[in-house]
Formats: sequence, C-alpha cells, structure tokens
Amino acid sequence: MLDIDIDRLAEADKLSRLFAVDRGSAISFQQADHGARDRALPLRAWAEARYAEAGINLDGGSIRLVSFPRVLGVGFAPISIWLGHGPDGALRGAIYDVHNTFGETHSYVSAFDSAHPHTLADKEFFVSPFFDVEGGYRFTLRPPEKGQMSLVVENVDAQGRAHVASLVVKATALSSPAILRWLVAMPISGLGVLVAIHWQAFWLFLKGARYRGKPAQRSKRTTLARRENSDADTPADTPKDLRKRA
Repeated sequence: MLDIDIDRLAEADKLSRLFAVDRGSAISFQQADHGARDRALPLRAWAEARYAEAGINLDGGSIRLVSFPRVLGVGFAPISIWLGHGPDGALRGAIYDVHNTFGETHSYVSAFDSAHPHTLADKEFFVSPFFDVEGGYRFTLRPPEKGQMSLVVENVDAQGRAHVASLVVKATALSSPAILRWLVAMPISGLGVLVAIHWQAFWLFLKGARYRGKPAQRSKRTTLARRENSDADTPADTPKDLRKRA
C-alpha cells in the first residue's frame, strides 16, 4: 500500500524512477483511481466535501491517503483510507472509501476521537455477492503511531458478527530499493488483489454459500459513521456481544 500526502503529489513523483504520479511506471499513483474519479475535481476538494458532510473541518490540515497503487499498470483498492488532520497534526476524521469489483464506490465518513476509537455506520453499499446490503459496520481505527497503523472492520447483522476484515500496515520509506524488493516479493500484487478476491469467492460458492445478485447502487454515496458510546447509538441489529463493549 501507499501512504501519500495528496497536497504533495509533485514531490512524491520525484522520489524514485520506479514510482510515478499520473504516469506509467513500475508502481504508480493515479488520481483518477480515487475521490470523484474525475480530475476536474481535485482530491482535496472531494475529501473536504465528504468531511464537511460529517461536520469535520480540517482548517487546512493535511490529508493522507492510504491505498493500493497500480503495480505494473494494474491495481484495485478494496478500501482506501483518507486520514484528515488539523493544523496541529492531530487526526480529526477518516474516510473509508470502499470499492467493489463492479466498478462502484461508497464512502463511510467518521470523526476520530482517540478516547472512543469505535464508530458505527449503517451498511449502504453492495460489496460481496455473499452478503446482503443490511446491518452495519463497526470501524476500529488505530492511526499511524510509531510507524504502524491498523483498521478492523466488523460486518454485523441481525444474526451477529458475520465477517471481520483487518488491516495492519507498517511504514517504510518509498525508494527504488524498496520498490525493487516489493516487485521481487510480489511481482503481480496489483492483479493479485483481484485474483485473490475471485478465488475466495469461487471457494465460497463451492462450499454452498448463497449467491446474491447485485442490486442497483443506491443514490446515496456517503454514509456518516457515529461514535459507539451507548445503546442509543448502536444499530438495533448489532449483536449483544458488540453492544456490551459500548
């Protein structure tokens, strides 16, 4: 994954001959893969509009985007994490920009409070043909600290916790030697994400998981998350074991 300051893309473009912004290279970051997918709307303007919907004002602070790049021209990001900071560098909000393999995207926006790291959001977006668009998500973000960041996303419905996805990343400087090691270890990692998703889906289907046809995407493209601090703030279909943690 890449962790990139969206206001310093020109600087990032000069870090390595093997990395490029909006150009072809071994590893590349393409603005058209993120935000509005429209270069007519800058990434920062898109992100600030999402934060504003949640009442989050960055006051000009930095926005870092943690996402999957293109590797040898191919890439797919199941989730991109936008980290919005205040002028003092403190994290104020996160955007969980979720993508499905049908070319659709949806944003879950959450204010960040280190004292209350868990936030809840109603599920509004079709991600997998093995899950209905119902229930909700529970996000637990541990922002970058001492070079490491983690995110846990729990998919909960009326029957309980149906699925848990976790991400742990450790930071290293972007350089040509680091990219070469990346390419040797994972030469097709861009395509590999898509292959892994479909391979797992194939095995789930063989095991008898019920397949659901994809519904039309809902017109609502942004969902606001809320702090988990009481039963009143917890979706009614959240299982009791998660409610007790509130």
